Amino acid sequence: MAKQSTLRRVLPALGLYFLSPLVAEFLLGNIPITTIVAYLAVSTMYGGGALLVRELARRAGYGWPSMITFALAFGVIEESFATMTLFNPNWEHRHQLDYSYLPALGISPPWTLLVLALHTVWSISVPILITETLARSRRTAPWLGKAGLAVAATLFVLGLLTVLASSITRGDFVASPAQYGGAGLAVVAIIAIGVNLGRRRATAPTASSLRAPNPWLVGTVSLAAGSSFMLLYATDPRGLSPWLSSLDVSPWTATVLYLALFTGLAVAISRWSRRTGWSDAHRLALAGGALLTYAWHAFPWDPITASPVSSATDLAGNAILATATIALLITAALRLRHPRR
Repeated sequence: MAKQSTLRRVLPALGLYFLSPLVAEFLLGNIPITTIVAYLAVSTMYGGGALLVRELARRAGYGWPSMITFALAFGVIEESFATMTLFNPNWEHRHQLDYSYLPALGISPPWTLLVLALHTVWSISVPILITETLARSRRTAPWLGKAGLAVAATLFVLGLLTVLASSITRGDFVASPAQYGGAGLAVVAIIAIGVNLGRRRATAPTASSLRAPNPWLVGTVSLAAGSSFMLLYATDPRGLSPWLSSLDVSPWTATVLYLALFTGLAVAISRWSRRTGWSDAHRLALAGGALLTYAWHAFPWDPITASPVSSATDLAGNAILATATIALLITAALRLRHPRR
């Protein structure tokens, strides 16, 4: 019985550990489903990172604003210290920073906004939200003890070092001390903001008398916003899969549109979540729209692998993951409708 109780307690943590890398790289379409070795390699970084973000926030009694902010810190850490894509002018031989490069900062604003949003929303926040929905009554409770938290932190650091070693081995770029220092200061500032948001949670505005919108509407808005975001990136001629580059969207127009999408969705969610009737169903709808965005997006996206795969294999893998995503969302929805089952 004790073993069964322990397994039940850590099962949500295990689910989050394995779900985060699946969403972050495989459902996105970056890595084909056949590359199991890659899954094992990135699972420590993504899984350990997602657990750290979630557990640190929940153990402190913080809510979603803090978790999302911590997820942003994760994105900065990965893209600055491990893959170094924020600064590498020729990552994967794509010259992606040429799209509105800022020499003073050594970054490209559209690329920076893209990758940080991918990690903040999809790599970390969405897997946490889905797993918490499946956890039902233990949605906001800590899932790990001190030992488990230490293991998660160790896995995260090992994952970062593994990805860093791979990045250095595969390329000829290493970020400068100034770039590392600037990124480190940014991470500290972002975490401080997250902590402050958590401490201010007790004085949050009172609930609005307005009713929350239908969850289906929330999910539709999430899907539309996520799809608009990914379609906008497809216009980047230096992007990883520029299948809409013929539209010739200027980099600064793309930057403004990215920021408008982020701001508009953040304001809408902030207002909706304070309305009467806002529930787990609405949160699941937000996650569902985001997951379905990745599910369709993987089909026109070119995978990034050292060993190329055939189009048939890639499309079959995308179809399997898209089907699994729909099944996962249905399962989570049924959990909400029948919480005692």
